[in-house]
Amino acid sequence: MTTQKAIDMISTSIADPSAGLPEDVFLFVSRLTPLINVDLLIRNRRSQTLLTWRDDGYYKAGWHIPGGIIRYKEKISERINAVARTELGAEIKTDHILLALNEYIHPTRKNRGHGISLLYKCKLATLLDRGLKYSSGVPKKGEWAWHDCCPSNILSVHEIYREFLDNRRGLICKQKKLN
Repeated sequence: MTTQKAIDMISTSIADPSAGLPEDVFLFVSRLTPLINVDLLIRNRRSQTLLTWRDDGYYKAGWHIPGGIIRYKEKISERINAVARTELGAEIKTDHILLALNEYIHPTRKNRGHGISLLYKCKLATLLDRGLKYSSGVPKKGEWAWHDCCPSNILSVHEIYREFLDNRRGLICKQKKLN
C-alpha cells in the first residue's frame, strides 16, 4: 500500500476530526507532531489547588492539574471549558492569561512523547461534582481533592508546575502523599 492510499483510508474513516480521532489514529498522530494541551490552575479561598487523580497508563498513577489536549480547530477557551466539564463536572471562569508555557519530551515513549502545555488560572463558576470528591484510601480515576502543597505523588510530567503548587499561604510545604 502506498503512503497516499494509507492516508486516504485514514481520512475516509474520520468523519469530523474536531470531534476527536479514533484512539489508534490519535496515537499515530502523536508520534508525528507535538500535542498541545491546556492545564487549569484552580484555587479555592484557602489558596489550595485543585488536583485530580489520573490513572490512564501514560504515566504512573498520580495527582495532576486538570487538563486536556486541544482538538483540531478547537479554540483554547473551548478546551478549557471542556476540561472543566469532563474532569470536574463544573463550569469555570478564566481571564485567558497564560501563566506558563512548557514543553515536555519523554525520551523513550513512542506515543504521546512530546507536548506543549499551556497553564491558565481559572476560577470555579459552579460547584464541583461531589460524586468525584476524593475521601480516603487509594484515589480512584477522576477523583478530585484540594491540596495545600504539591503532593509527592504528582504526575512526573506535572513537576513543571511545582512552583505554582508549593508555598501557598506562607506554608512550608513538605513532600506528602494524599492517600
